[in-house]
Amino acid sequence: MVKSVKPTTPGRRGLIQLEREDLSSKANKPLKSLLSKKNRSSGRNNQGHLTSYHRGGGHKKRYRQIDFKRIKDDIPAKVAAIEYDPNRTSHIALIAYKDGEKSYILAPKGLKEGDMVYSGPNSPLKTGNSLPLMNIPIGLDVHNIELYPGRGGQMVRSAGLAAQIMARSNGYVTLKMPSGEVRMVPEACRATIGILSNAENNLRRIGKAGRSRWMGNRPRVRPVHMNPVDHPMGGGEGRGKGNIPQSRTSVLSKGFKTRTKKKSSRLIVKDRRKK
Repeated sequence: MVKSVKPTTPGRRGLIQLEREDLSSKANKPLKSLLSKKNRSSGRNNQGHLTSYHRGGGHKKRYRQIDFKRIKDDIPAKVAAIEYDPNRTSHIALIAYKDGEKSYILAPKGLKEGDMVYSGPNSPLKTGNSLPLMNIPIGLDVHNIELYPGRGGQMVRSAGLAAQIMARSNGYVTLKMPSGEVRMVPEACRATIGILSNAENNLRRIGKAGRSRWMGNRPRVRPVHMNPVDHPMGGGEGRGKGNIPQSRTSVLSKGFKTRTKKKSSRLIVKDRRKK
């Protein structure tokens, strides 16, 4: 749920925050055994040189180890808590298996504390359950989709997203992705049923520059205002409009395809850019 605040200060004017009513009361205490250290490079390489710009600072975070594979088949798991994860936009769910093991999974919309979730081909068709795509009916919404069987979910993992199963033939399942792209995935790949939680995440407004710094983002200078030594689009008298839009390393940024041929382009039925 979205809430706006009174403009008592310039930083709070226009601020739109999220009310996390669906989180458990224990959400501020993540499970220690599933936490790991998260080092930050602030955009620098092993020589200390800036290679990725506009990064630095930010609040310290610890990484929550998410189970993207969901390979504990036919073992029921109970949702112990719905928690906030600072490393992603969607919420996560702490689940406790019947054999005593605990793990974090991406929390779909509607999943509540106390619900039961399953994984495996024989799992019921219910929100939060993980099944191979060959066992999921056409038309259902899925997330956390594998690209290759056994590798773990790599696609559709952000807040409020879901892909739709459109067709199934010749060992492949056709999916309509949130971007509008239509692509095929091997039917042995696993996916989780449901739409991911925290769909209102894109409605929030940061409100002030300081909050962006808390998130680890440094100020961005537009290339047209740089010097010629710093960027191909820098320099000139006034604001020059004749420069070709490109990166610092002269890679064209409008209409120039940079996708490598090694990727699974052959499985894309319809490109997301084509109407």
